[in-house]
Amino acid sequence: MNEPHILTIDVGTQSVRAILFDLRGEIVAKSQIPIEAYYSDRPGWAEQDVSVFWTAIGQACRRLWQMDGVRKEALSCVVLTTQRGTIVNVDADGEPLRPAISWLDQRRADQLPPLSKKWQALFRLARATQTVRFVQENAEVNWLAQHQPEILANSHKVLLLSGYLIYKLSGQFVDSIAAQVGYVPIDQKRQAWARAGHWGWEAFALKREQLPDIVQPGTQIGTITKHASNHTGIPQGLAIVAGAADKACEILGSGCIQPHLGAISYGTTATINATHTKYLEVIPLIPPYTAAIPNHYSLEVQIYRGYWMVSWFKLEFGERERRLAEERDIAPEALLDELIQAVPAGSDGLILQPYWTPGVRVPGPEARGAIIGFSDVHT
Repeated sequence: MNEPHILTIDVGTQSVRAILFDLRGEIVAKSQIPIEAYYSDRPGWAEQDVSVFWTAIGQACRRLWQMDGVRKEALSCVVLTTQRGTIVNVDADGEPLRPAISWLDQRRADQLPPLSKKWQALFRLARATQTVRFVQENAEVNWLAQHQPEILANSHKVLLLSGYLIYKLSGQFVDSIAAQVGYVPIDQKRQAWARAGHWGWEAFALKREQLPDIVQPGTQIGTITKHASNHTGIPQGLAIVAGAADKACEILGSGCIQPHLGAISYGTTATINATHTKYLEVIPLIPPYTAAIPNHYSLEVQIYRGYWMVSWFKLEFGERERRLAEERDIAPEALLDELIQAVPAGSDGLILQPYWTPGVRVPGPEARGAIIGFSDVHT
């Protein structure tokens, strides 16, 4: 009997991958399609034509079926994971009303939905007024309410990228609770949309009916439609299982699924995560995320410009290394790795505080990045 395989569609910031896994978690086959991370019509904006993601999914899947040893009849289900925090507004037919607003976008709203006096007083007592304002300013729906109110008013659904792509695959407006990472009224403790009366419904210019249904990861949420099958080559009727956001899947894949294990990620945003059955706020008033395991939480601490700092350094100070790398037909990072070998542990006291983009509460939105500890030995 042939072993069943699981098809994973991974929609990242810079590429889309279709990956076949066996039941031991081993990769059977993989196809990857590069995509542009975003385009920017104005400074600080980061948007993308939504069709870019769907087109790349079709290309990645169709390429997969052409590989040796890949058999569609072995598929048991398909699961989706995507970048976190990218927003898509759609009409009642699921058609995008505007480009997707990427998680990298830096636009801010300055006309914010008013909070009731009760919530204002409670946030003052908790010393959270500035935190809540920061969250409201960063909420894409609040920017839309201020600058593109007709788009928001005509939005049948406001979806994260995962919810939009699940709709394209299944024809249903449903998503995983473990993918809801963004500025939306979510109650992470209950792992559900916030109840009526929650401050989130005042803070964000959203109505409950504009959000999709959400389910626990591992739940079957639909099947592949004929339209999706024609586009991707995935068999019509194949079960779609709720997955999780990319970070939650990364933690699961690392095996860090118990509280005493920490998953460190050196991505654009550097993070450390622990998985727990208890709801714990590592940073007070900043909720943990839902884990890829049902009824678990990911306790996360972030450095928003983590290994983005390597790209920043390469762009601003690595001109010589970039030229040499081009001549030698290697990546500039390979030359940087060679240079690192000559640097003593501790870098003779040179310290980087990587707050080029500060945190919400720790160290706070007023924080700035710094490089300190220079001496005459540093070059």
